[in-house]
Amino acid sequence: MILPVLDEAQALPLVLAAFPPGYEPLVVDNGSTDGSADVARRLGAQVVSEPRRGFGAACFAGLLMARSELVCFMDADGSLDPRELPRVTEPVMRGELELCLGVRRPERGAWPMHARLANRLIAAELHRRTGAPLTDLGPMRCATRDQLLALGLRDRAFGWPLEMVLSAAAAGWTIGETAVTYRRRAGGRSKVTGSALGTWRAVRDMSRLLAA
Repeated sequence: MILPVLDEAQALPLVLAAFPPGYEPLVVDNGSTDGSADVARRLGAQVVSEPRRGFGAACFAGLLMARSELVCFMDADGSLDPRELPRVTEPVMRGELELCLGVRRPERGAWPMHARLANRLIAAELHRRTGAPLTDLGPMRCATRDQLLALGLRDRAFGWPLEMVLSAAAAGWTIGETAVTYRRRAGGRSKVTGSALGTWRAVRDMSRLLAA
């Protein structure tokens, strides 16, 4: 289970304590200055350092270090519940899907409207281009490690989640989604959805991929 982390010391205890049996957290510290890596180590998680900034850079570093056949990705800010991981892993384990994304069902106040609208537009364009039955870019997701490495994903910024779906669809993967709870993050403000600027940066990176 790969957790890209940038300054999530406040949220990590809650997130790591909720991991269900059989799921091993792999924390990828992406240059935190709040002691996130030390917190994760004290709580027994494996920690990898990725000094190159970027969401995709952190995810890729975790993918390289992972040793399990199945790999999952999940935000580490407390907005997603690790106890719901089986919802996204089981369709892949059963061979029903090759890539499963957790479509967010937000609690009240958990997902700012500007971020929700941006996600909806990108998901609609993704569906139009690939035919994949998706309504969300799903920050909780699961696939097999070897297949993901074979995709040769190159984006190291916020375009990583979109490139994964585009490349998987181009490779003929079976892609689907399942509902997961989306909560208010555990302290602070999201680096992506918490501000219009953060959302704009994510949309910018994803738009470059769509344009290419």
